[in-house]
Amino acid sequence: MPWYLYLALKQLFPTRRRLAFFTAASIAGVMLGVAVLLVVLSVMNGFGDEIRQKIVETYGDIHVDNGGIMTDQTEVMRRIEALPGVAATAPYAQGMVMLQAGNRPSFPYIIGIDPRREANVVPLDRFLVVGRLADLDDDSVFLSSELAASLGARPGEKVDVYSPLLLERLKRNEILLPRTVRVAGIFETGWNQVDSNTVFCSLRLMQDLYGLGDGVHGVTVRLKPGRDADDEAALIGARLGGDYRAVSWLASNRDFLFVLQLEKNMLMFIILFIILVASFSIASSLLTSVVRKTKEIGVLAALGARPRQVAACFCFQGFFIGVTGTALGIGLAVLALAFRNEVVHAFARLTHSEAALLRFYQFSNLPASYSGRDFVIIITSAVVIATLAGLLPAWRAARLRPVEALRSE
Repeated sequence: MPWYLYLALKQLFPTRRRLAFFTAASIAGVMLGVAVLLVVLSVMNGFGDEIRQKIVETYGDIHVDNGGIMTDQTEVMRRIEALPGVAATAPYAQGMVMLQAGNRPSFPYIIGIDPRREANVVPLDRFLVVGRLADLDDDSVFLSSELAASLGARPGEKVDVYSPLLLERLKRNEILLPRTVRVAGIFETGWNQVDSNTVFCSLRLMQDLYGLGDGVHGVTVRLKPGRDADDEAALIGARLGGDYRAVSWLASNRDFLFVLQLEKNMLMFIILFIILVASFSIASSLLTSVVRKTKEIGVLAALGARPRQVAACFCFQGFFIGVTGTALGIGLAVLALAFRNEVVHAFARLTHSEAALLRFYQFSNLPASYSGRDFVIIITSAVVIATLAGLLPAWRAARLRPVEALRSE
């Protein structure tokens, strides 16, 4: 081991003495910065993965439509299923209706599905809290959990459905009565955007409500595992041609996913300042060490130590502080993430906010997901910043002349 490396370690971790206060403070600063960065980014990754999973599970991988009413959906599905990357397809029709239970109206988003084919594309039965997918017929609907709560509608009760077709008939002085349907079940996906205002019904009922005849609005596609949604959407669009367009879940939610990534990057940038603050502590402690050890530096120079070797002694101290703080920070982050749910539940009990967490944030357990890329960026940034913090003291020590250093009091 080179003498300057050995001397750097001895100054940071002296034997038979307690760890120097400035060294401990510098290591603690790097440790906290790394730990906070890893915890925040892992939680953000967890939320992102949960949202992406909910989007795919709720809407499927790809939607195919022609901008109007599709009447040849059987042929379209046959041609799509012939592609090697496609696992299953299902037709759908969608729109807005007015739903009334008693004297409580609501204006939910309604989706008409073919229960037999839909089970192969979207795992709706997994989200059913009450009821079964087989219970859905042409005279019943599934309500999302929050929508059912706001309407006060329970399974087995009747609700009235008013569609835009009623308004069209009124313009022609025709009267069309609302459709009375039974609540066959209640579902909850865990995603507030869906659970707050969504109704599922049979495709035949949706066609009656909107006057579609035998037509649909589009086809939902589920891909085989490992397939890229954008690439497969391009293949489907090229195969169908004409007015048909295939839109992947990534393309339809690109702006939303971009905002999630932007929030993560901004949090990383802001929290990185914790490590920058710690770097000033490192620089300050090493500058103090240079001043205190001026005579020792003069002796080393007089014995033949080169300026770059003296500089390396202090530069390596910054490097060791960065490595030690980063290692401890990773351990602290892993420990904090392991007990994250206990901390969240304890905080919720203390503030009596368990119901609010479930209602507004739609989670009872805090999601977290490790990213190798984040680990590499954080570890590299922390070590580089800590090493750079030692450059100024190293430069100051390298410029000391032996005679002046030995003369120093």
